[in-house]
Amino acid sequence: MALPVAFFAVFFAWPVAAIVARGLKVDGVWQFGRMTDVVTQPDIRHVLWFTTWQALASTALTLLLALPAAYVFARLDFPGRQLLRAVVTVPFVLPTVVVGTAFLALVGRGGLLDELWGVRLDTTVWAILLAHVFFNYAVVVRTVGGLWAQLDPRQEQAARMLGASPLRAWRKVTLPALGPAVAAAALMVFLFTFTSFGVVQILGGPTFSTLEVEIYRQTSEVFDLSTAAVLTLVQFVAVGAILVVHAWTVRRRETALRLVDAASTARRPRGGGQWALLSGVLTTVVLLILLPLAVLVRRSLDAPGLGYYRALTDSDGGTFLVAPLHAVWTSLQYAAAATAIAVLVGALAAAALTRRDAGRLVRGFDALLMLPLGVSAVTVGFGFLIALDKPPLDLRQSWILVPLAQALVGAPFVVRTMLPVLRAVDGRLREAAAVLGASPWRVWREVDLPLVRRALLVAAGFAFAVSLGEFGATVFIARPDNPTLPVAVARLLSRPGDLNYGQAMALSTILMVVCAAALLVLERLRTDRTGEF
Repeated sequence: MALPVAFFAVFFAWPVAAIVARGLKVDGVWQFGRMTDVVTQPDIRHVLWFTTWQALASTALTLLLALPAAYVFARLDFPGRQLLRAVVTVPFVLPTVVVGTAFLALVGRGGLLDELWGVRLDTTVWAILLAHVFFNYAVVVRTVGGLWAQLDPRQEQAARMLGASPLRAWRKVTLPALGPAVAAAALMVFLFTFTSFGVVQILGGPTFSTLEVEIYRQTSEVFDLSTAAVLTLVQFVAVGAILVVHAWTVRRRETALRLVDAASTARRPRGGGQWALLSGVLTTVVLLILLPLAVLVRRSLDAPGLGYYRALTDSDGGTFLVAPLHAVWTSLQYAAAATAIAVLVGALAAAALTRRDAGRLVRGFDALLMLPLGVSAVTVGFGFLIALDKPPLDLRQSWILVPLAQALVGAPFVVRTMLPVLRAVDGRLREAAAVLGASPWRVWREVDLPLVRRALLVAAGFAFAVSLGEFGATVFIARPDNPTLPVAVARLLSRPGDLNYGQAMALSTILMVVCAAALLVLERLRTDRTGEF
């Protein structure tokens, strides 16, 4: 536990505490009254209200559109099912900047809807809600669908034999069993939309602002650190409550059901109802998932002769100090370093959490590992600049600062991927090896590593994809001569002109292809289909 605890203490707790202290301390005295002053401001109350209700609306809309797909992928067997399952997961591994850019190409100025019908939805709440559904669709499909595929269908069939209608059998038998998974998926979607930054920043314009966007504005534009500190604390409390509820629902899901092999529950569609449902889900996937991605690619090809892509090799000396294409190589280097850090820290934490004799302190650390996913990345990034500015940790000019921030987001995915596999290793194998004279290091190398090698590769892949797309913290600490891909896209979108817009589309397409390729490799490696996302 020593290395994971030290890593999260130095590179998460310390920067967050530093920026909060900088905002709420005046001449060494804590100004807690500032919290009431900030929260009671009308514009801040509006931000809090919008953050909450758009997260609730996004969650409800995502469940409405994704639950039918969860059933289709769980219980219906049709050609291309596994490929389509991977396709619907692509948006989740895309950076939120790319998600916002894809919908900007679809519903923004000069977008597909604008060209065909003269309709623009950018700077409206509908663009934000649809982009959130696009991003979180796979969360519901994989979390709920993974469990649904393992529910014994004979239970519902028995209810039908006893006279229940199909609707009543589903409502009385299947729905209660799916309840914890639906609740867990809903809480995850709410968490991601409650802390939304890139999507709202690009599609919301000046009209709409979530807590995360407001923290960024107060920090980088208004320079009001006290207001940013208060909003960070509000977000921290809200996210902590969400994670507590999420942990409770996950525990219920793990202990309440007896599951069967998922491969035995899928059947070919039968009857008009199932074929209609399958057609409806496929139509939704095409319009909601594939269309924005296809429009993004098409807009990147608008210039003749791949002009936007060729322009990425030139530096105008304004937006960037280097050619925008340089961001591709920079992002790959940073993501590789962040993956190595995240795998080391996450694997050690997962190994410690696997111990059956782990105390409450260690089990509590499991929940704390998830906090970087919910706490403001903007706060972490700006906190890096404040906290890590003195020896022996003066890292402001060091390249390692960006991978460290990215690893904070990647490590929780490593823990979540490794933990179920490590817990499944029979402890008697380790004991037998120890009795035969193997050292603890050799026990791990000869027993654990062969069993968890595939999970380790999957964890590394997730960490790489997530690190590649990190934006909230990186936007503060990436140097102008070494921007990452998401930062480069955001900078290009912030400047007027068709060339900048087209280059943003081209860079987003490159980033999308890299993330999709990483995901498809993960799907090939993945063997665990138990519903863990």
